[in-house]
Amino acid sequence: MLHPVAEFIVCALLLVGSVFMLVGAVGLFRLPDFFMRLHGPTKSTTLGVGGVVLASVAYFSFRGDASLHELLVTAFMFLTAPISAHMLAKAALQRQLPVDPRTRGSGWMPRIRD
Repeated sequence: MLHPVAEFIVCALLLVGSVFMLVGAVGLFRLPDFFMRLHGPTKSTTLGVGGVVLASVAYFSFRGDASLHELLVTAFMFLTAPISAHMLAKAALQRQLPVDPRTRGSGWMPRIRD
């Protein structure tokens, strides 16, 4: 049984992580073009998964079963998510995917017509 403060910390981390993941999923669903949709999974969803993994680290640390594996997973995720997003954006630029007029950035790309 965990101390109430430890339970509060774990619950807060789970809640914050879940909110970030929800925002990322809604952004992925609702945003109009590839470049805008790229921010959902790479920014907020990465923070959301990080919050859930940190909640797991906190839970097992408070129980006395601390493990280095969860911290390594978190570090790997925070290192690989920006690299994969950069590679996806470069591929989309190479293919000259159309963009929504509300997307900020280079003006040479063709626009999506409504």
